[in-house]
Amino acid sequence: MLPSTASRVAENTPAELNRRIRRQTEANLAYFAEHPDEIEDRLIELDEEWDIERVLEANASGLALTGVVLGSLVDRRFLLLPAAVTGFLLQHALQGWCPPIPLLRRIGIRTAGEIDEERFALKLLRGDFKGVAQPNGSARTRARQALEAARA
Repeated sequence: MLPSTASRVAENTPAELNRRIRRQTEANLAYFAEHPDEIEDRLIELDEEWDIERVLEANASGLALTGVVLGSLVDRRFLLLPAAVTGFLLQHALQGWCPPIPLLRRIGIRTAGEIDEERFALKLLRGDFKGVAQPNGSARTRARQALEAARA
């Protein structure tokens, strides 16, 4: 059975790395709960953040293109590089895992869903949603409530 698109990367990431990424998001939200005047700038940053799919696609296409060029100009054995890269890309499409994923997650590259959770929570902290109860309490409590709402 193939994992769902939304959860496949997180399911194939070691639990400690998922926790570290989650803790960083929580820390970001706690900061912005205390500094609401900076939320707009953070939302712009999130719009520009590359998710793991985009990073993986750029990495794979760069390596494949390099292999094709080197295979054409230097030695045909370099054509093994695009063959391996496309195989790993297929594996990622089906399973949500390929060799670069652990490294990319370790350096903090997030999934689109993880980025969207932070975006939604920031907008909730900012009061963008009419008819939705505003988080209350300390900044950390408001940040936690906003993240829980984003994940719901």
